[in-house]
Amino acid sequence: MPTPNLFLVYVTDVERATAFYRDLFEMEPVMTTPRYVPFEVAPGLLFALWGGRPDQVTPGAPRTSEVGLMVPGSADAVDALFDSWLTRDVSVVEEPHDEVFGRTFVVADPDGNLIRVSPLD
Repeated sequence: MPTPNLFLVYVTDVERATAFYRDLFEMEPVMTTPRYVPFEVAPGLLFALWGGRPDQVTPGAPRTSEVGLMVPGSADAVDALFDSWLTRDVSVVEEPHDEVFGRTFVVADPDGNLIRVSPLD
């Protein structure tokens, strides 16, 4: 049975979003087009920015989904990543705190898309 292998994040400015995610995740896109920029996060698995429908992105609208980044290590590793991201162009949505699955925090990209950091499951 097929499994999901492409995750899209809607953005209003593909160039700005590409620079944001390239810097934040310290990775290069597979290719760059004016409206679509994929990053290969694992073999055959893409995280992509999609600017083909900017009319569907309202930065101030509440988001109900999140991009997740699970980091190895202890709560200190999550806190250290939070501290390093504070020097980048992120908006803090939730400061580091403990949840049932461990230490976590949430930031937002320039379009309001949420990015949650947590420990590896």
